[in-house]
Amino acid sequence: MDQTKTQGSSLANKMEGSSYGNKNAGSFPATSPSGDGGSIANSLNRGKDAVGAAASDAMDSAGSDLKALRNDLNNLKDTVTKFVSQAGNEAAKSAREITSNVAGQVGSVASDMADKGADMASAATQQAKTFAAELEHMARRNPLGAIAGAVIVGVLIGMMGRRNA
Repeated sequence: MDQTKTQGSSLANKMEGSSYGNKNAGSFPATSPSGDGGSIANSLNRGKDAVGAAASDAMDSAGSDLKALRNDLNNLKDTVTKFVSQAGNEAAKSAREITSNVAGQVGSVASDMADKGADMASAATQQAKTFAAELEHMARRNPLGAIAGAVIVGVLIGMMGRRNA
């Protein structure tokens, strides 16, 4: 880049004395007033070469910058891919742990409820056995009262059956 500035300024200095900036800029005389016609052509050729070299250097620099930018973008893509992968793995791991904890808690609650249900069924069975045993004792102590009670229960069941039919 510094070479371009140096070449550009030397070209400008050489062209100040020429017809650069003149209305007839495209038509340089074959000879200069001092008689050295080759120096203007040489200056123009050197100017063209300097501009070409500067353009070539700029293109090479832009190409290397573009290549570096591509490498940086590829590295960024790889980093983002790794980050997303790790985040997904962590989320899956957390979900498995939460599911395991919830399943354990649900299993524990279900086991507790099953135990309570079994206890209630056992208590109901025990109460039914106790009630049946109590009725049996009452019927043995007072057989006539047991028969009268059975007749009353039968009549009530019959009355309820008539209403529904």
